[in-house]
Amino acid sequence: MISKMEHIAIIVTDMDHSIQYYSDMFGFKVRLRGFLYLEKQPSMEIELIRDIDPIGVYNKSGVVNHLAFTVDDINQTISHYEKKGIKFLSIQPQSTLEGGLMILFYGPNGECYN
Repeated sequence: MISKMEHIAIIVTDMDHSIQYYSDMFGFKVRLRGFLYLEKQPSMEIELIRDIDPIGVYNKSGVVNHLAFTVDDINQTISHYEKKGIKFLSIQPQSTLEGGLMILFYGPNGECYN
């Protein structure tokens, strides 16, 4: 039986660039090279994978389906990240099925976020 979610893996093309992106953009900390966490939620990690000799071919759309973040104020968050250079896929947040709001953007390796 599953007791908790451990991590999400993201295929990256440049490990150093990806570590810097997640650290600078979102405040992730490095536990081990390629394993990143947020101080407020250390039990959930992002694992960055950069295979030198890949076992198979990675499909670009298979990097990761998406990674979702919870924020206190979506409009303030959008403004903050626009100033840091993130380009969102829509002009304004969209409604979710649960009654919340979300907005999408792409990470440095083509992964999708909301």
